Formats: sequence, structure tokens, C-alpha cells
Amino acid sequence: MTADTHAPRDGAAPHWSTLPDDQLLDVRLCDLDLSIQGSELEPRIALINGELESRGLIRPAYWISDEWFSPDGVPGVAVPFYLLHPRLVKLELAQMLEVEGGDEAICLKILRHEAGHAVDNAYQLRRRRARREIFGLPSTRYPEYYTPKPYSKSFVQHLDHWYAQSHPDEDFAETFAVWLDPQSQWRERYRGWPVLKKLDYVERLMAELAGVAPAVTDRQQVDPLRRIYTTLRDHYEAKRRHYGVDRKPSYDADLKKLFSDEPVYTKNPSAAAFLHRTRKDIRRRVAEWTGEYQYTIDQVLEGMIDRCQALRLRLTVSKEQAKLDFAILLTVQTMNYLQSGRHKVAL
Repeated sequence: MTADTHAPRDGAAPHWSTLPDDQLLDVRLCDLDLSIQGSELEPRIALINGELESRGLIRPAYWISDEWFSPDGVPGVAVPFYLLHPRLVKLELAQMLEVEGGDEAICLKILRHEAGHAVDNAYQLRRRRARREIFGLPSTRYPEYYTPKPYSKSFVQHLDHWYAQSHPDEDFAETFAVWLDPQSQWRERYRGWPVLKKLDYVERLMAELAGVAPAVTDRQQVDPLRRIYTTLRDHYEAKRRHYGVDRKPSYDADLKKLFSDEPVYTKNPSAAAFLHRTRKDIRRRVAEWTGEYQYTIDQVLEGMIDRCQALRLRLTVSKEQAKLDFAILLTVQTMNYLQSGRHKVAL
């Protein structure tokens, strides 16, 4: 495994690992002094490398950066710094409400997806006419936002947000990831779907490439962590802006259908206080239903809580019923946000 191995030589805990969040946020990313070796990410990468090697394909280079990505023309994968130390996992959770790739199963999905980009780059597959005809033109401009079609059967369903629909290159990487996963049972899972044509193409293409030397062997590292001089504070401020809600829809009419400001309910619990107490559970539930980033859901949720407080709304049903009804409403509002075309391309 080719990896970024920059780390403290004496094996001591990094100086920043015991800092409180407010002080840790002032540390520059280049000063984190991290290594893939010895981290929880190392065996996950080894597993994906094994899957690739069993198919006769190249192993990507891996290095540490600020996010997941595979650069154009480079047969390698950048992994996010926060997965390499428990203290940084904790900070990521505090700043973004979840840790993308922190769960092993999700991490392996992302690694297979990025491996798809790396293989695409290594063998210059974008130049092949059949690849362009089946997946679309790689030269298609990446949209800032995209509107997914959740029920389309022309794309695999792998990463959240129906990510295969965002761009032809992502469609290829997602299809490759499903094909690579030995547990996916893709022939049965996608039987009768138009996307099976894409999977069959990847199967034939990878059989053709097995054991073939890659056309590109460049191991350059794009934006390695040691060259990112941004502080963690600035990094997270920019990340929250990216995932934040950039419009303020009116929730009043829908909220008044669930809660009430009528005098008869004056002694009932405050809707705002109730939602604040159950915020984490509701957010997690809606994230599972929609596949949306929890930070985005939390922004919608915060706006709704603010309106409940401003309108002085109170519960009219049991707390369990109110939680379920509100979770459904929040899901609808989140899906409206997704379907409005304001769904951001992230990976």
C-alpha cells in the first residue's frame, strides 16, 4: 500500500489530542502529523486492495487530505484526516453532527467508489468509446447541484443521495463499486433493471484489464495534508457553508397543522422545547429515511424549531405521536429541498 506515513517518530500521542475543541480548532491541518499506518483505516484499505488484486487490477495510492477524493488523471485516493485519530473523529462529529466514513460499512463503500475513479484514471477508460456511450461524456460539466430521481432503475444504488446520477464519472465509479463488492449480488439485485447493461459492461471491461499494466502510473499526491495550512476552524466553517441550507422556506402553515397556539392547549408542552429535547433522535431518523447529510437536516430542523418558538406553538397530541408526525413533516421538507435542484455535489 502506498500511503502517506508522516507521523510522530517516537509513537507519542500528538500534542493536540488533549486540547479542548476551542483550542484544537486553531491547529493547522498541516500540523496534525497523521499516518494511515496503524489507524482504523489501514485494514479497510487493505480489504479493498485485496478485492482489487483478486480481480487482477491495480492498487491505488493513498494519502491524507481534508476530504475524500480521487483527482482526475491520478490512480490514487485521498482520505480525510479525521478518520485517522479518535480525537479528530470526535471533533468531526461535534462540528458536522456525523462522521462520513466513520462507520466501517460506509467507509468500505466510499473506498470502493474512489477505487473506481482510480482504476478509471489508471487505464484511461474515459477514452473508450463504449465507456462514453454507456455512461455519458466525461467532459460533461459537474453541476454545483443536481436533482436526483430516486426511483430510476438506470443507475445503481450505492452511496447516499443517489450519487450515481450526479455525473457520468460518478455513475461509472458507483457501478464499479457495486461490481467490486463481493457481497453485492448485483446480478440478482438488479435483475431486469436497465442498469444491468452498465454492470455487464464493467464486468467485461475489468476481465479484459486483469493483469494488464496501467497506462498511468503517476503517484502524485494532490492537496496532501502536510501542505494544507488552513486551521481546523476555517476548514469547518467552509464545510458547514457547503452543506448549509441557503434558503429559508416558510414552515408556518405546516407547523400549525401539527401544533397549536390555541388557549385550550396553554398547559401542554411547548413544541419548541419538545423538539429541542428530541432533536438528535429525530434528525437521525430522518437521515436514515432520506440519506441526507445530518448537518443539512439540522439546518431545516433548526428553522422549524425557531418558528415554533416564535409562534408559541404547543403539542396537541401525545409526545410519541408528536415525534412521529414531526419526523414525517421534516422528511417531507428535506425531500422538497432535495427535489428543488439544490442538492449539492459533495464527493
